Amino acid sequence: MPGNTFGTLFRITTWGESHGPATGVIIDGCPAGLALTAAEIQKEVERRRPIAGSKITTTRREKDQVRILSGVFEGKTTGTPISLMVANEDTRSKDYSKIQDMYRPAHADYTYDLKYGFRDYRGGGRSSGRETLARVMAGAIAKKILLQKTKTVIFGHTIQVGDLKVKTFNRSEIEKNELRCADPVAAAKMKKMIEKIRFTEGDSIGAIIEIVIKNPPKGLGEPVFDKLEAELAKAMMSIGAVKAVEMGAGFAAATLKGSQNNDQMIKKGGKVHFLSNNSGGTLGGISTGEDIIIRLGIKPVPSISKPLKTITKSSKNTEIATLGRHDCCLAPRIIPVAESMAALVLTDKWLQQMVQNSLR
Repeated sequence: MPGNTFGTLFRITTWGESHGPATGVIIDGCPAGLALTAAEIQKEVERRRPIAGSKITTTRREKDQVRILSGVFEGKTTGTPISLMVANEDTRSKDYSKIQDMYRPAHADYTYDLKYGFRDYRGGGRSSGRETLARVMAGAIAKKILLQKTKTVIFGHTIQVGDLKVKTFNRSEIEKNELRCADPVAAAKMKKMIEKIRFTEGDSIGAIIEIVIKNPPKGLGEPVFDKLEAELAKAMMSIGAVKAVEMGAGFAAATLKGSQNNDQMIKKGGKVHFLSNNSGGTLGGISTGEDIIIRLGIKPVPSISKPLKTITKSSKNTEIATLGRHDCCLAPRIIPVAESMAALVLTDKWLQQMVQNSLR
């Protein structure tokens, strides 16, 4: 199946299915000599795993133990393809046997059958969110390259669940609650609402997350088709649960006058300073060095126990309730994935920039 590879110079190919024996990624183009251990990658993978005892995430409990199969020798990257994998051990494929001939609403079941005439019904196969684990493993390496070479830091946080919005921002609070929310008061309200929706209504809820890229390299991106924000938008929209992307002021720019929206510049202390950041860190598709701000609309989890109308493979009308182990709100677990996709784009673009400017 094409479409499993992402990137140009820093290129990743993900592989594996939700209920297959393993999930993994091959990373090609990582510079040689980068100190790298499985423990560093594991740290990012742990952020994607569901929290033990949580009432808002899946009860599937995979160990997600990272194994480095190639591309690293004596603790350093060799410049050859890096292969990473984790085993799938806590699969319960029998959960899907009763609905294997039904199309789950808002899942890829129907379109996979349209395209291929065949699909892996066990948790969705390649269309499962489990595939994003491979992206997080690759993203851990990209994050390290960016931090070492450009001092770029990427973090995400939940800013809205349903109609509940944050009112304050304290970055130190993000990893202290299940929602990865910088407003602890809002986080508590969000959690309570999600639990009610899950256990009382048998339903799920959507959210909005924000990804912040601090100190990004300047000059990344191309002026026409390969604009940096276009590449970032593609990366984010490749995450299955993401249904909307905005950068900087985003849709709010439609309500502003040019005099309000334009990011004015001044020279201070020998450096250029922007007086606002409505552009979200890019101009003309090229990074300015200002923070890159991305907001993502996350759809409600489609697997819910509430009965919904659907059809079977033989086009008969029926109803389906998707039982099993699923998240209720994807926001906190999507954040490490979105951070990783941002890191992959920036690392790839940074390497391209190094090549383009090698003769300057």
